[in-house]
Amino acid sequence: MKKILLTLTLLIGSITLSFAQKIEYQKVFGGYKYTQDGSYLTMKQISKAVEANTQAFDLMKKAQSNNSIANVMGFIGGGLIGWPIGTAVGGGDANWALAGIGAGLVAVAIPISNSAHKKARKAIDMYNSSNGMASTKNFTPEFKIVGNTNGFGISMSF
Repeated sequence: MKKILLTLTLLIGSITLSFAQKIEYQKVFGGYKYTQDGSYLTMKQISKAVEANTQAFDLMKKAQSNNSIANVMGFIGGGLIGWPIGTAVGGGDANWALAGIGAGLVAVAIPISNSAHKKARKAIDMYNSSNGMASTKNFTPEFKIVGNTNGFGISMSF
């Protein structure tokens, strides 16, 4: 009985600690990385984490579907670009029209991916602010040295 009670207490404690933890995002080369407590999160994991906040969850679902569309288009476009290049390197007659179509697909996938990440960041900010953990990523104070009739000082605006 003590083992069951201890296990139940630890389980409830870990679940309580896992909720309401701040999700952070950082711009990296080629996109964004999302972390929570130092571990990387996928769009699906973020969706599960923000499920309690319905507005953030709906926005995250849209971001997840846009990200999936962008990934598929980018993968197909990359294949269509790579096929003629591989043919040309191998000494064959390359069909450069395929490479052009692939470049078009990649060019369309990039703004869709940017839109997905923008929605994901907005959903994360909604989730964090609803839990009292507003994002400080946009906090950029400006310091100025000012002088007036009272003397000199430092002014901070944000």
